[in-house]
Amino acid sequence: MERKMEENTVRDVEAGSETGGEDALVGNVNKLMVSPPGYSGAPRKGHLVFDACFESGNLGRVDYISDFEFDLFIRPDTCNPRFRVWFNFTVENVRETQRVIFNVVNFSKTKSLYRDGMSPVVKSTSRPKWQRLPAKNVYYYRCPDHRRNYVMSFAFCFDREDDIYQFAYCYPYTYSRLQHYLASLERRNLPYLQREQLGLSVQQRRLDLLTITNSDHVSSEREKKLVFLTARVHPGESPASFICQGVIDFLVSQHPVAQILRDHVIFKIVPMLNPDGVYLGNYRCSLMGFDLNRHWQDPSPWAHPTLHAVKQLIVQMNQDPRVSLEFYIDVHAHSTMLNGFMYGNVFEDEERVQRQAVFPRLLCQNAPDFSFSNTSFNRDVVKAGTGRRFLGGLLDDTSYCYTLEVSFYSYMTAGSNAPVPYTEETYTKLGRNVARTFLDYYKLNNLIKDNRPTHIQSTEVVSQTGRSNAGKDTGVGRDTADRTKEQNPSVRH
Repeated sequence: MERKMEENTVRDVEAGSETGGEDALVGNVNKLMVSPPGYSGAPRKGHLVFDACFESGNLGRVDYISDFEFDLFIRPDTCNPRFRVWFNFTVENVRETQRVIFNVVNFSKTKSLYRDGMSPVVKSTSRPKWQRLPAKNVYYYRCPDHRRNYVMSFAFCFDREDDIYQFAYCYPYTYSRLQHYLASLERRNLPYLQREQLGLSVQQRRLDLLTITNSDHVSSEREKKLVFLTARVHPGESPASFICQGVIDFLVSQHPVAQILRDHVIFKIVPMLNPDGVYLGNYRCSLMGFDLNRHWQDPSPWAHPTLHAVKQLIVQMNQDPRVSLEFYIDVHAHSTMLNGFMYGNVFEDEERVQRQAVFPRLLCQNAPDFSFSNTSFNRDVVKAGTGRRFLGGLLDDTSYCYTLEVSFYSYMTAGSNAPVPYTEETYTKLGRNVARTFLDYYKLNNLIKDNRPTHIQSTEVVSQTGRSNAGKDTGVGRDTADRTKEQNPSVRH
């Protein structure tokens, strides 16, 4: 397959594009068998069956090109045709050694990390751990066959006939997964953890609020420092949930740093601001087609109920003289940049500007994947309705509001020119490092007793190439770059 690749000259717009005849797509494919045109016999092995009718699934249409090639159309966000980025679907009824090319043809964004080596993730029923496809099997180019839209094609070779294969834009983190995780935390009956239902979404899904603090230790006479963290206002940005879980896991642990933080700080965490959008497999919007991160100024209790509930709580806490709301951090994922980084606000007071830079500078010291050079401070008009901008104007000058971004793809460590693809574990590790940084910010290091370590251990070792060092039978599918048939049907990535 050879298609001319061209440089992108189109201005990247966050809002996406409304072009494309696929805008009429309103539902996911449901156990859709794709057989050659005119075929009328009994279904055969190799007539692929596509499905996206499951939680966080997204695939709106499949066009048969040949026995070896299929065009895939992302279903736009519900009630909003402008956003087509997230995909998540399964394929079954495959034939062993069947090689195919899938073309995702209707992305709403032109600029993408697929130009820089990013690849989709895959798992199968016999190998349930998500892994990235080899970058050499992924192509991103402007296609004359699709009105010069940008297309992401990936080659794949199925290796086990009885497996169901699942492909996704990035590691999924569903609403149900969050509910199971929070339920398991509740069952531990931790005295310093409280879970409550702050409200319900339009489709009556839970809006959860966690409070993590040692209430016995925080004196009622003095003002309490409070950190507020939210995630998944944009439902397709699943890495935000892994970061959020990393923050929570660390704060409820018995690590000496976590114990000291619970003694001195109240942490309020809303892990999923847009549960309907996550459940439905949207990329950016809620059930009703709203980008919730543009409606902080005046959220509607019926159209944006989760946002309305969180804003009410923050305003209420900000008016409580017993509480000092010092941080608001909203966690996102970024589709065009590498590393973790932050966005902050612009202030006239130079001293406040310098103080705002302290936390990201400290985080840069604790997290090798966090980039202070990518961190920026702005007041773009288009961002006026975001949580960071609105709350930055609402809270007093001792409060700091940030958007924490992390790449959908990879990070570069200091002194290295080889990008390291993120894994679920390295996303959660960034979350642990975010939590750990509050010890430095509040200068509580001297409270660590007996010279106990303050750094965070991680059992995972990621190679600089980002490739798995595991055994050869761990891969999903076959490497389509290898044109010789191996006796062992597993793949070497």
